[in-house]
Amino acid sequence: MIKSLRFAVVSTSAFLGLGFAASAAAATLNVGPGMTYSTPCRAFAAAAAGDTILINAGTYAGDVCGIYKHNLIIRGVNGRPKIDAAGRNAMGKGTWVVVGNNITVENVEMTGAKVPDRNGAAIRLEGTHFTLRHSFLHNNENGILTGANLNSNILIEHSEFGRNGAGTGQTHNLYIGTVRTLTFRYNFSHDAHVGHNLKSRAQTNHILYNRFSSTAPGQTGTTASGQPSYEIDLPNAGLSYVIGNVIQQPAANQNPSMISYGVEGANNPNHHLYVVNNTFLNDDTVRGTFVLVGSGVSKPVLMQNNILAGTGALSNRTNVIQKTNYRSVAPGFVNRATYDLRPTASALVIDAGSVPGVSVTGASLKPVAGYKHVSTAIARPVTGAIDIGAYEATSVAP
Repeated sequence: MIKSLRFAVVSTSAFLGLGFAASAAAATLNVGPGMTYSTPCRAFAAAAAGDTILINAGTYAGDVCGIYKHNLIIRGVNGRPKIDAAGRNAMGKGTWVVVGNNITVENVEMTGAKVPDRNGAAIRLEGTHFTLRHSFLHNNENGILTGANLNSNILIEHSEFGRNGAGTGQTHNLYIGTVRTLTFRYNFSHDAHVGHNLKSRAQTNHILYNRFSSTAPGQTGTTASGQPSYEIDLPNAGLSYVIGNVIQQPAANQNPSMISYGVEGANNPNHHLYVVNNTFLNDDTVRGTFVLVGSGVSKPVLMQNNILAGTGALSNRTNVIQKTNYRSVAPGFVNRATYDLRPTASALVIDAGSVPGVSVTGASLKPVAGYKHVSTAIARPVTGAIDIGAYEATSVAP
């Protein structure tokens, strides 16, 4: 894992100064068999602002509740604890309803969130500012569901989301409402059940170095196979950076488009989408659109240095700015079956990219990392000109 990358578009420092500092009297609360608190929810109720809650590995079935205190760190230890809703819900909303501000959750597994209206979530966000790291959310009606909060910044990194969705098309692996910023990096989001692998209405989206994919029916994976709709859905546009991702559409899917931008109404004030150095894999041999753009989007999309593998239209819009992309039904990769998508020798890919510039706000578009399975990162060692796609040929095996 990369410990000290300097990110071109956004860095963790962007989340400092948001009130995360714990109080001078912050305590550590321990959860588990033989511990002071037998379940996480008992510890949440007893905690004070600024406390750290350590949840020991084990299965906590039916332990659902609201989290009301601010500035909490909630961390799984000695393995990864499993929070199984087991048919129960908090407030008719989900497993953990996060009302408090500045909450950080690390190293938990959450499953089984269901509610009567079929819109339950493992984590339902109602507070301001939230961070999730190193976690696995699967087989819920939604993995994460947030409300609208234009003061809120959300950071999700090094996590896996699989087969969330109630099958209605209205529930997703993640559904981020109208917040200020979403930073989604080094994650593995796959096999959404009819819904999207990522849906975000955030005004600014940093979608960096992730893998969006699905398994074939019957293929072994961490969840059952799913048929997602969009891999990435940004329905209200917004300033959006999609850089360094692996974006695969399975042969069996609910919608042939892979990225959707501004299709539900380009209501966010900024209409700039930067799609740079991604590797797209369309396994649907009949249909597909790599980037679908709504009619209300006022700015041309930039597509630069992307590998576009498989059939389908580049976009439904003719004003897309195209720079040094590479299209092929079957590009050369080290091992496509295992997602080792480093390019093999090809003068059309290796050292064939153009230098990414800067966004309308002056942020660099240059990729500095790549996705490494599962849910971590590798450096991008550019020597000479940049390669097209999500990886350099000289990258460490992802």
